[in-house]
Amino acid sequence: MTATSAPDFDLAATGGNTVALSALRGSKVVLYFYPKDNTPGCTNETKDFGALHPAFAEAGCKVFGISRDSLKSHENFKAKLELPFDLISDPEETACNAFGVMKMKNMYGKQVRGVERSTFVIATDGTIAREWRGVKVAGHAEEVLAFVRSL
Repeated sequence: MTATSAPDFDLAATGGNTVALSALRGSKVVLYFYPKDNTPGCTNETKDFGALHPAFAEAGCKVFGISRDSLKSHENFKAKLELPFDLISDPEETACNAFGVMKMKNMYGKQVRGVERSTFVIATDGTIAREWRGVKVAGHAEEVLAFVRSL
């Protein structure tokens, strides 16, 4: 099986930063895509990644959350949860489309287009080492950490 290169993007992130995936080569990277700031599942998932951040850092891995929310929303969400990592704003769905996480979903009986909760581990060579789609939040960050440690 051939490794797939992770699609590159260059997007604004919290803290006045810009994240270009190509600039992170040489580091392991976790990108977790989530539907919306300040919603129960997304808050729990983000808290889990935040709590495990020291272990990810120890494993030589950078963590980023990505959603379509504005930078202002991300800054508030990051401050509220006291996150040790940046959140990437993707209002134009650049990374969302590149990674294929936009899906039709049922919300209160209506079809809506939204982000499918998904996580990607990018290896040091810039290839996708593993992906999870349709993620269930409970235990997910721990599973991702275990995989990162195995690389």
